[in-house]
Amino acid sequence: MALEALADPDRSHGAIVRVAEQLGVHREALRTWVRKAQAEGQDASSVSADRNARLAQLEKENRELRRANTILK
Repeated sequence: MALEALADPDRSHGAIVRVAEQLGVHREALRTWVRKAQAEGQDASSVSADRNARLAQLEKENRELRRANTILK
């Protein structure tokens, strides 16, 4: 969330403070976490790509389970 806000030029100004308030954490704690994530090489696009891949996997699994449920009824 914070990495994505920082990556967007339109939302980057004040992003740490804004996201910290939304999450209910201290802004310096969030800033530390963001710096650590950036140092580990996790940019917003890789986080989004990982999330999208996981979402696609879960949606596929959900379809398969619904189909199996229908067959078993």
